[in-house]
Amino acid sequence: MEILNAVWTFFADYVLKQAPMMIGFLVMLGSILLKKKWYDTIASTLKAIIGMLILNAGSSGLTSTFRPILAGLRERFQLQAVVIDPYYGQNAVTEGIMETFGVAFSHAMTLLLIAFIVNILLVRFNKWTKCRALFTTGHVQVQQAATAFWLVLFAMPMLASEGNTILMLIVMSVLLGAYWAVGSNMTIKPMQELTDGAGFCIAHQQMFGIRFNYWLASKFFADKDGKPKGKKVGDMELPGFFSIFNENMVCTAVLMLVFFGAIMGIIGKDYFVAQEVIKADYNFVYYCFTTSLNFAVYLAILQLGVRTFVTELTASFRGIADKLLPASIPGVDCAVCYGFGDSNAVTFGFLAGLTGQIVAILTLLFLKSPVIIICGFVPVFFDNATIGLVVNEKGGLRATLILCFISGLCQVFGSALIAGLVGLAPYGGYLGMWDWATVWPAFVVVIKYLSWAGVALVAVGLLLLPQWEYRQDPKGYFLITEDWDEYKKYKGIASNYEDEEEWSEFA
Repeated sequence: MEILNAVWTFFADYVLKQAPMMIGFLVMLGSILLKKKWYDTIASTLKAIIGMLILNAGSSGLTSTFRPILAGLRERFQLQAVVIDPYYGQNAVTEGIMETFGVAFSHAMTLLLIAFIVNILLVRFNKWTKCRALFTTGHVQVQQAATAFWLVLFAMPMLASEGNTILMLIVMSVLLGAYWAVGSNMTIKPMQELTDGAGFCIAHQQMFGIRFNYWLASKFFADKDGKPKGKKVGDMELPGFFSIFNENMVCTAVLMLVFFGAIMGIIGKDYFVAQEVIKADYNFVYYCFTTSLNFAVYLAILQLGVRTFVTELTASFRGIADKLLPASIPGVDCAVCYGFGDSNAVTFGFLAGLTGQIVAILTLLFLKSPVIIICGFVPVFFDNATIGLVVNEKGGLRATLILCFISGLCQVFGSALIAGLVGLAPYGGYLGMWDWATVWPAFVVVIKYLSWAGVALVAVGLLLLPQWEYRQDPKGYFLITEDWDEYKKYKGIASNYEDEEEWSEFA
């Protein structure tokens, strides 16, 4: 028994919670089920792991480079505020859960495991549940399990009572597991259309945000044929020297240089010297210049990571889908989709979302809100860049700018409301990404005031969403994951790529 426990502990710590190893495990399992030769299986597994490590390097580089800049804004103006960031949010829960509820944080990791099993079961029985997506991003699951742990305990404090541990974990696991299965399932259609059937969906922090903004873009910014009413980001014809913005890396570098260069100038050299980011004799202008350009560097690394592993993952997952989870596809990190569509939409979506966040923060300051939000890089970039990429395909440039701006407002106002309401504000952090600033606050309010009826309402409401979506298109619902080419013929969809050679070159 001790041996089995040790094996499981190792698997949970070094596979389930480590996104590269989790992806590698899925690729290895899929390759085995496809009966690939042993050396091909090893090659595919290593390529998938390395691709995810490259992707993580890009994500970590973006976060580590720009988080100190946003933290500098907080300290420079001496604001006592809540930072909206998944890691700040996780730390806040870890720090305050025992003090606030008298419950050990270790239960949150048990919650993660049981919720993941719920996700697997919902996908395995998708003939009835209509759930087609397996949530595979382990680091995101850890962050969400921590935050959901706090939110549900706030809504139902009786679960923290001694002797209610099993009941507490069951309630939380059903809610979180259903959210993972249903949320990632809702991103299948937007992602398949964006990637021309690459065979993955998004399992991250803005799944409802992706689908809701996809719907808004289709409803209000597209014509009757589903095409953008105006120009897309990539269609902009800029006169003269503005044509440099037609090149993705140059566009990203210039915009970040202007924006973050100004922010670093406001913060001042003294702050960065005091934080030992740079030395006192280091040229500050040069530091601002190279730091801003690193944004374009890390974005390119993200795209390289995608190119390295996405083909292996989608091909191998077919073996899992055929044998164990029929008609399903993997849910992956939102950064995976940045290698598709118009990459400049990533930058424009991010900047529009950041503008919305700044406007919302200034509004909170003006209204003397008891909770002031400091924007973190992870929510402001990964939420709005992803939404921008999706809505640009459906609604063009106007949809990208308007909807991402509104998204930024929602992130700040929603996070300020829920962080203050549930008591996380004193601990300085909240997860703060789209779903957790909009959808989960609604869940908390419903459960808080309706108790067990609220739990049932939220759980049933989540599980009804795939049923509703299935009834909109019974024929195409599973076809979109099983045979993209046939689905395109059925829907009359043209490829996002000009020809098969272009897609092959990308893949």
